[in-house]
Amino acid sequence: MPTIVHFDVPAEDLERASNFYRELFGWKIERLPGPMEYYGIMTTNSEGAPALGGGMGKKNEWDTGMVNYIGVGSIAYSSAKVVELGGEVIMPRTEVPGYGFLAVCVDTEGNRFGLWEDLPK
Repeated sequence: MPTIVHFDVPAEDLERASNFYRELFGWKIERLPGPMEYYGIMTTNSEGAPALGGGMGKKNEWDTGMVNYIGVGSIAYSSAKVVELGGEVIMPRTEVPGYGFLAVCVDTEGNRFGLWEDLPK
């Protein structure tokens, strides 16, 4: 069953936002290697074990707040289903080199969510 696999936090000032979430929740936030300014977020559950991870990048024209990404087997299939059910794909399947693919959608109520497809093993 598809589940949330990642969350994304858009920020104007990545250092300021990183410090906010580090101090507020104790999240471990580090810049990831690569040409794009993007930070990985590592969270833990109440017992201190690794939990859902996320990322933080610069705001852009389609960011309106945090986005949850749901893992799917095929973005092409899921995107077609989104449209069939009355939703909208606002950012089509896009490669995240070395990791996988993402797309951003809007449901029938105007809520944004992401689709995530891992790179083939």
